[in-house]
Amino acid sequence: MLKNRNLINADDFNVEEINEILNLAEEIIKSPSDFSNLCNGKILGTLFFEPSTRTRLSFESAIHRLGGDCIGFSESASSSTSKGESLADTIRTVSNYTDIIAMRNPKEGSAVLASSYAEVPLINAGDGGHQHPTQTLTDLLTIWMTKKRLNNMTIGLCGDLKFGRTVHSLIKAMSRYENNKFVLISPEELQVPDYIKIFLKSKNIEFKEVEKMEDVIGELDILYMTRVQRERFFNEADYVRLKDSYILDNDKMKLASDDLAVLHPLPRVNEIATEVDSDPRAVYFKQVRYGVIVRMALILKLLGVR
Repeated sequence: MLKNRNLINADDFNVEEINEILNLAEEIIKSPSDFSNLCNGKILGTLFFEPSTRTRLSFESAIHRLGGDCIGFSESASSSTSKGESLADTIRTVSNYTDIIAMRNPKEGSAVLASSYAEVPLINAGDGGHQHPTQTLTDLLTIWMTKKRLNNMTIGLCGDLKFGRTVHSLIKAMSRYENNKFVLISPEELQVPDYIKIFLKSKNIEFKEVEKMEDVIGELDILYMTRVQRERFFNEADYVRLKDSYILDNDKMKLASDDLAVLHPLPRVNEIATEVDSDPRAVYFKQVRYGVIVRMALILKLLGVR
């Protein structure tokens, strides 16, 4: 049972529980009208201490599509933390106003702290460079709806693999399904952190690190593109030097298999040329829609409505 649980890390739920959420999401896709009033009278609190467009609006869309309502703020300056209120007191207070909370905070570990004070289910909507578990659920649903499987795949992850929290979470999530292997495509400065490599080795999961996308794109079932994130750099010169390291365009897509699926957590800057948008293998805008659907399923499960 997922009722009254928190979602802080991508591995908080076991594979069976993740599959429950994905199966419910698929039900919602098939018949959305059956779910349009299940959260009547329920209120979601969106506490976004860090700017976000897609994640925040996705949560708000999800609760509205379920018949519920939403309150909250979109930046820390709009909250009492700007007056010095502690995160613990904010969470205690908002728990009295809401039935469930989605929180984004730039500080790593903030979601764990918040969950110890929340009196309603709390969903981590991103805590710094650490975890973004609902994006991982979105990615899993996108892969499932596109490939109809979550195993036996070669998954390429390209771009900023050092600071990209979505990359770290997806690697750990897909490692739980059988016979997946990873191709890590990045410049040396943005390679995946050592703890991820240690994790993969400990599980005897095959992976390799390369610097050229063109050398491996033909091997891939999934290509997960990421942007180089300016906000994670301490040095502007390093960001400028690395920001255009990888750009996926039609010429590179010609080297890929016909059933490749290209994902991107968005927003993109210029790492995917707009000419790729019309390629049927580009599923990143479908991914946005799946993000709403999977959050609907998650809210229903945590509230115990389904």
